[in-house]
Amino acid sequence: MKLKVYGDRLSQPTRAVIIFCKVNGIDFEEIKIDLLKRQHLSPEFREINPMKQVPAIVDGKFKLFESHAILLYIACAFPGVAHHWYPADLFTRARINSVLDWHHSTLRRGTVTLIRNSVLASAFGLPLNPQAAAEGEKILTSSLSKIESVWLGENGKFLLGSSQPSIADLSLVCEIMQLELLEEKDVNRLLGPHKKILQWIEDTRNATRPHFDELHKFIFKAKSRFHRQSSGQSYGTESSIKAMLPSKM
Repeated sequence: MKLKVYGDRLSQPTRAVIIFCKVNGIDFEEIKIDLLKRQHLSPEFREINPMKQVPAIVDGKFKLFESHAILLYIACAFPGVAHHWYPADLFTRARINSVLDWHHSTLRRGTVTLIRNSVLASAFGLPLNPQAAAEGEKILTSSLSKIESVWLGENGKFLLGSSQPSIADLSLVCEIMQLELLEEKDVNRLLGPHKKILQWIEDTRNATRPHFDELHKFIFKAKSRFHRQSSGQSYGTESSIKAMLPSKM
């Protein structure tokens, strides 16, 4: 049976899973779970993921949720996945796993807290929380510095000094791309000082195109809609991050 991927392209982990499947030629069915319509809370989706979060997959009779676990499973279970995404070497896998664990406890915590409390809360009918947003930004800023000094501190275009991307690169870059939901001045303020990260985003985008661009178009459209709702003004949909990248893009 065809792999089923349940998710919403508004979700950065969903985008990472779908991009990974597309890049590696995996035949799958994308089933949209609209977060803004609260479809993730439905009894039907709860049967797929009792945690009521996206993404989730169904492979035959096997159900799985949590994006990192999904990426690991697909990388190991499906033939034809390029070796560099999750190499067989035990030590390399352990290092990739360490990046993924760090991601959820730091970078993702900062990004989600900032975006939820400065942009997404109003879209879900909740009040914005500037104090929580500021705390999220503090965590995010520290995480970006750690990425540059630790995970991108070795020679190589990608995390851990690799010459090709792993599932960790894809997961973390999709996380950072969620910042596109912020106003352009805030994206520039947060990422502008991090030239190494901007280059890494470009390299990951180039390694996964055209699928990377296809999946992230949704974010640019959502950004325009959210900001119109909050300010009554019209915003462009061009990527702020893309505008900061080298002209060779």
